[in-house]
Amino acid sequence: MPIDILMPALSPTMEEGSLAKWHVKEGDTVKSGDVIAEIETDKATMEVEAVDEGTIGRIVVPEGAEHIRVNEVIAVLLAEGEDRSALGKRAPAAAAAPTAAAPPKPAALPPREAPKEVPQPPPKAGDGAERLFASPLARRLAREAGLDLRSVRGSGPHGRIVKADIATARAGGARPTPTPAGAPVQAPAMSDQQIMKLYEPRSYELVPHDNVRKIIARRLVESKQTIPHYYLNIDAEIDALLALREEINAAAPKDKDGNPAWKISLNDMIIKALAMALRAVPQANATWTEGSMLIHKHADIGVAVAIPGGLITPVVRHADEKPLSQISNEMKDYVKRARDRKLKPEEYQGGATAVSNLGMYGIKDFAAVINPPHSSILSVGMGEERAVVRKGKIEVATIMSATLSADHRAVDGALGADLLKAFKRFIEKPAGMLV
Repeated sequence: MPIDILMPALSPTMEEGSLAKWHVKEGDTVKSGDVIAEIETDKATMEVEAVDEGTIGRIVVPEGAEHIRVNEVIAVLLAEGEDRSALGKRAPAAAAAPTAAAPPKPAALPPREAPKEVPQPPPKAGDGAERLFASPLARRLAREAGLDLRSVRGSGPHGRIVKADIATARAGGARPTPTPAGAPVQAPAMSDQQIMKLYEPRSYELVPHDNVRKIIARRLVESKQTIPHYYLNIDAEIDALLALREEINAAAPKDKDGNPAWKISLNDMIIKALAMALRAVPQANATWTEGSMLIHKHADIGVAVAIPGGLITPVVRHADEKPLSQISNEMKDYVKRARDRKLKPEEYQGGATAVSNLGMYGIKDFAAVINPPHSSILSVGMGEERAVVRKGKIEVATIMSATLSADHRAVDGALGADLLKAFKRFIEKPAGMLV
């Protein structure tokens, strides 16, 4: 019986991805471990290996296809002794999809670093599940029409809500969700057509959003709508930090070509200082869930890295326990692989806080948006010489501004202030990070 090769999940939270490249064609013979395709998400491009042996009987999803849902059929594998005539006898894709009672084995899974459990198919609309599955176009049309997706019956694969379902609902199958008494009324977002009508024709160029930008935009909106942000700002003198950095870099051993074993950056020291601050204020090393608070045992620090078309946040694990040289070398590796879209899912997931540093761009201060499930993010500006008053005398010092964006559910104001106070202490007396 032919085997369906399903769209794999590269991470536990992945819902859809793009098929960047096929490494095989119809008629090719593959064995377990062969790389057959490359799957792309907003975070990374990962290779997909075959699990079973056989012949590629049919490629269902072409190269470059986007928005492919996890567990959708992307190809069909013929077992030994089967020919293409067997393709017409195979079970429909929906019937072959895994179920909770007896999950079948897909022909391809993500590489070793991906989760080994096969995700379950999306639940049908109206079956009591909290999550709703709908195409991006259907979601936009429902939002513009004021429709509650929970009242729309999906006719797509596995009950997914598609454009036609919205049209049916607008014709009388569903009604706009009533606004509860006393609740603020949120104006619907302007449609693309409404926005474009405000500008003179041919006065702009249309650049379609890629998958990365769409997902980043959605997550930013979700973060601001679901996380009660508040902001704390602090100034710290960094002259001692800069002096220590220079001393550490001067002491780095060199190889035969004169390359130093490490070159510590200011950002590396900021990562370390925030990790030490979390160790000093462990209650701030938290993640909010509806049922409980997760108080983490290690200081794992995410670091915002700009990549073409977006942003990714690799995580330095156990940063409070690592020497600056190790943090520095890890970050250099992360940055390079992030820009090549080669990070593994476990390298950018988790953590309770993050650092976003725009000082190198000349930004004095700013407030970043929290990256769920983090409970905070530290925004760091440039260091600049400013006048300070000490014992009634004006002196010059190098000052850096830092702003903590925090989730008020997990980190109360006083707790956030304690965290920033500890961070300032390690920045201004950096020798404390080395012991």
